[in-house]
Amino acid sequence: MRATRYLIATVKETPADAEIISHQLMLRAGLIRKLASGMYTWLPMGWRILQKVTTIIREEMDKAGAMEVSMPVVQSADLWQESGRWDVMGPELLRFVDRHDRDFCLGPTHEEVITDLVRNEYNSYKQLPATFYQIQTKFRDERRPRFGVMRAREFLMKDAYSFHMDQDSLNTTYQQMYQVYCNIFDRLGFEYRAVLADSGNIGGALSHEFHVLADSGEDQIVFSTTGDYAANIELAEGQPARPADTPTGELQCESIDTGTAHSIEELEQQLHCTARSMIKTLIVHGTSNEQQGDSPTLVALVLRGDQELNETKAAKIPGVLSPLRFASDEEIENLLGCKPGNLGPLRKDILTIADPSAAGMTNFICGANQPGRHLRNANWQRDCHFDQVVDCRTIQEGDLTPDGGAGLAIKRGIEVGHIFQLGTKYSAAMNANVLDENGRSVTMTMGCYGIGVTRIVAACIEQRHDERGIVWPENLAPFQLVIIPIDAHKSEQVISISERLYQQAIERGIEVLLDDRDRKTSAGVKFADAELIGIPHRVVVSPRSLADGVVEYKGRSEAEKHMVPVDTLSAYLAERIAPRS
Repeated sequence: MRATRYLIATVKETPADAEIISHQLMLRAGLIRKLASGMYTWLPMGWRILQKVTTIIREEMDKAGAMEVSMPVVQSADLWQESGRWDVMGPELLRFVDRHDRDFCLGPTHEEVITDLVRNEYNSYKQLPATFYQIQTKFRDERRPRFGVMRAREFLMKDAYSFHMDQDSLNTTYQQMYQVYCNIFDRLGFEYRAVLADSGNIGGALSHEFHVLADSGEDQIVFSTTGDYAANIELAEGQPARPADTPTGELQCESIDTGTAHSIEELEQQLHCTARSMIKTLIVHGTSNEQQGDSPTLVALVLRGDQELNETKAAKIPGVLSPLRFASDEEIENLLGCKPGNLGPLRKDILTIADPSAAGMTNFICGANQPGRHLRNANWQRDCHFDQVVDCRTIQEGDLTPDGGAGLAIKRGIEVGHIFQLGTKYSAAMNANVLDENGRSVTMTMGCYGIGVTRIVAACIEQRHDERGIVWPENLAPFQLVIIPIDAHKSEQVISISERLYQQAIERGIEVLLDDRDRKTSAGVKFADAELIGIPHRVVVSPRSLADGVVEYKGRSEAEKHMVPVDTLSAYLAERIAPRS
């Protein structure tokens, strides 16, 4: 490709609204241009990169026997109403009415559409298992699109769906897809982690997220520093690294005056103790409404004083309202007779759930359920009460793995892939059945597997950049090689040698860009553009170097330049660049 025939849309200044490095560099390198909030046009340079990502994904999905399809972006409301999600999905689902007053939406995902397809095309257990995938545009009307293509409203996604006769078959395909995803992200050169995750509103039981490690990531992931354990912080379990500061052997409990001290920090100062010697009681709404009148049922969640509630875990506890809703100060005072700052797990008429960090404590400090008072040296059973022990705390850096092993690290990650075991959530609702070997109708079991294709490009930049621009792995770079002629207007030899090297590269199957822009574009600008865009290999042809029979070679991630004889350059590049075609 010749630069004079190609849109090189680099800009020198960093756009003011670009907050993270990938957004900045994608705009500066001319990969994308903003059309509207959360919506971007992919320019030729960016589109080449995007196509390389989709090629890798297709190759690995095809190896696994998945069948590629293409489903409509516009979806009928009838399918979403049939699955029960039309009224459940929030404003992220962009709804509209066509000229015939029929309801439609722009697809943020395709569970309903693929289930409708399979229920109409498949009727026998002999046709299963089957996996379908597509690489297609999605639309989610994000409230606050940000970070460029990282959280856009319109984006490219690979979504796949598998259909099975039973759970064992689903388990097999799920593990296969897990490995497929590892293969994809290995080929992309990512430093990543696969973590246990929450399925969210997609539904299903088992779920894993694939996160690229990056400081700009919106999610926190937890993983063992020496073992295999890894989970999203919303689901991560473990043991506190620092034990409770409470003596063993039951001491005499006493009620003490704590005045206006209500918070953990205020009590630490007043009582000259640590948060690890206290427990805190949080009150949330329950699922039942068995109390008299219209008063809500409340549930007490108890944690050690230095721990924080994990709202995702808490919302999954039987008896707790989901999504989680904290009781108001007025509700607490009306039903429990004291303000939140003096609450303790003393009452047996309210469901009380203790996190393991609190359940194992002795001689602790807690609220006395009386204004201005707390209990010191309180103990379970004798002074306080809990009904269940359920993990509901947020993991902290350095905590131990669930089995008490190595410490846990917490890092930020960019979610680029998510796989789910959906079970029969959609197939049962939409009557997606096949006949088994005995002629009986059986509801198919489903799996779902997504990859954020456009997000992968941004995630790669977040991991691979320097002060000069993007540092692509060679299999994603828009071009493998750039040839830069210097002072070509002064030297016919520079032109002829550059053209010869360009043709040789094309013949060898190397993706090459000849920067033949005229003398109005300085050598410095050409060098800066090549580094900003991230082309892995650069050859410079100049009158000065040709006088010595050499040209200059430099790798994008290398500090040193190499002077290579013109006649041996082709062999020199062959050792460094694998042909693409």
